[in-house]
Amino acid sequence: MEFITQFSGENVQRLLPRYEAFLEENVFPIEMEAIYGSFRNTLPKLKAIRQKAKDLGLFAPHLPISSGGLGLSLTEFAEVSRILGRSPLGHYIFNCNAPDIGNMELMHKFAHAELKEKYLHPLEKGVIRSCFAMTEPQHAGSNPVHLSTTAVREGNEYIINGHKWFTTAADGAAFTIVMAVTDPANPNPYQRASMILVPLDNPGYKLIRNIPIMGDAGEDYLSHGEVRFTNCRVPVSNLIGKEGEGFALAQERLGPGRIHHCMRWIGICDRALEMMCRRAIARELDPGKPLAAQQTIQNWIAETAASIKASALLVMATAHKIDTQGAKAAKEDISTIKFFVSDVLMKTLDHAIQIHGALGITDDTLLSFWYRHERGARIYDGPDEVHKSVLAKKILKQYAQG
Repeated sequence: MEFITQFSGENVQRLLPRYEAFLEENVFPIEMEAIYGSFRNTLPKLKAIRQKAKDLGLFAPHLPISSGGLGLSLTEFAEVSRILGRSPLGHYIFNCNAPDIGNMELMHKFAHAELKEKYLHPLEKGVIRSCFAMTEPQHAGSNPVHLSTTAVREGNEYIINGHKWFTTAADGAAFTIVMAVTDPANPNPYQRASMILVPLDNPGYKLIRNIPIMGDAGEDYLSHGEVRFTNCRVPVSNLIGKEGEGFALAQERLGPGRIHHCMRWIGICDRALEMMCRRAIARELDPGKPLAAQQTIQNWIAETAASIKASALLVMATAHKIDTQGAKAAKEDISTIKFFVSDVLMKTLDHAIQIHGALGITDDTLLSFWYRHERGARIYDGPDEVHKSVLAKKILKQYAQG
């Protein structure tokens, strides 16, 4: 596998083969059992693999060394994320799966000491999981300032009422960070909402269901929950950051989050390309005439390889810009990689399925799982159309000024 080396140092380059070997030896053999069988039934095996990752010093590469991680920069972690993306279990095994990684980054920067001690530190150690509740079924997710969930302050408590869905990994999580309106009268719509931590053993919280995604509801961390808050009381001290900063904090986590997602998608593309090449060589139309001899198949493989390389260069350059100049300076770059890489992902999976023929649409390979669950890549974290509009307006503005 070829890696983009100009953006990161020798340390991470030495790590990459170790992560790749770990996946090959420990994670790939259990994938089908965990993905298409029962994730919960495989948890004892997965926990043992996680412990092995800890013992080898590979756990939580995104965290500071002081928090038990490897202290990698966003750019360095992006390369690791690409490797881990080759398996649906990769990020989970190393405790850097969404939404946990975003919650860790958010709480590391903005949570007070008591919340860090009680919730962040166990999350960093992989003892518990978390989720993030922002999207609401009655509102367009592309407009995150339009929310109906409220958090009304009463004394030293917030009383939260609202309905959320696509709360990823709510099933089995210990807590959520919920986006709720705390100041509905604020003339600035971007300062009306706040982020509040809610323990999920709270009697005012209910997991309604795991939402079926094209027929597969999943379980545990491989799920998207529909949840409801009904007179859910939590201490005011569970506030993340300050009141009215919810939208700003959401933007804070989305910049790095899109790097994580995009590099994971590229990892999926790497694995799918490997699968399509092996299938093209092994599958014969007639004796001695493999699929790989067909020009259409060759075109798909060449186009896929070029698209993957282009995607990796774009994402690594954006990660480097965030590391050196901040997420605000990389706003248009972040939008660019989001819609570009999600499109490459879907085209790659589609070609891989087509080359596998009928096998490609069965659950006998990982392709059907990825095709179901990654179609959302063009929707979540802002629909592709919104990101294209952001970039187009920036380009047009330059011409209008000229």
